[in-house]
Amino acid sequence: MPAVDTSQTVSDVLHTASTMLSRVSASPRLDAELLLEHVTGLSRTAFRSAPERELPPKAGWAYQQLVKRRMQGEPIAYIRGQQEFWSLLFEVSPAVLIPRPETELLVERALEHIGKDATANIADLGTGSGAIALAIANERPQAQVFAVDASTPALEMATRNAARLQIANVKLLHGSWFAPLAGQRFDLIVSNPPYIASEDRDLDPGVRRFEPHMALISGRTGFESIEQIVAAAPAHLAPGGWLALEHGWKQAAAVRDLLVRAGFGRVRSHADLAGHERVTEGSI
Repeated sequence: MPAVDTSQTVSDVLHTASTMLSRVSASPRLDAELLLEHVTGLSRTAFRSAPERELPPKAGWAYQQLVKRRMQGEPIAYIRGQQEFWSLLFEVSPAVLIPRPETELLVERALEHIGKDATANIADLGTGSGAIALAIANERPQAQVFAVDASTPALEMATRNAARLQIANVKLLHGSWFAPLAGQRFDLIVSNPPYIASEDRDLDPGVRRFEPHMALISGRTGFESIEQIVAAAPAHLAPGGWLALEHGWKQAAAVRDLLVRAGFGRVRSHADLAGHERVTEGSI
């Protein structure tokens, strides 16, 4: 990227960056604006309302470095260190999976099963940044959410997110799946577990390169983690309790079959905004 002269306008800088990012991004202008917002502290609205504004002093070099990182395929969320999910802003890093819009469907389904003032017990398995657990806890302040992760760095990040968002009805636990929850039963268990097969050629190279493999890759088939959760969940659900799982868009039928064979009833899958069945649930 050519050196950025601080006398250049925001419009000029964004045009140059957008042109370059079009080689690697499906949304180059948005990427360029988000990175400039991060460097300058100005909002995207400010860029649009005053495109002839001069770039703030010393911002040019810093912006150039961020654009270079994006050109190398690094996700915007990791470069900025944050990602919005369910209208909440989460700290993220390569220690955790980036929260994605389609995962909001799992939060929607969870809220359907838990009344607004319910004093329910909820478990989130593989919490990562804490996005799912904290979104649910924020919407259901009378509920108690237990968020589990086997990764210490991920759990530390979830702890920081809970503190920054001032969401107190979440208990963060270290361990694999149900291990820290021995003897406990829940009204709802949710999880966005690893569900990608180790040799899946459809996995985006940028995702494989930058995001944590333990949060993405389940094993040879992609069903290993889901199978573990489904097998153990009945012993941790209260009567009438629900299990809701996010999975790959081609996996819904197989996940429904797993739930039925494990004794779950009212099994059904739900489609995301793209029309893909991404969440499957059932009750005991």
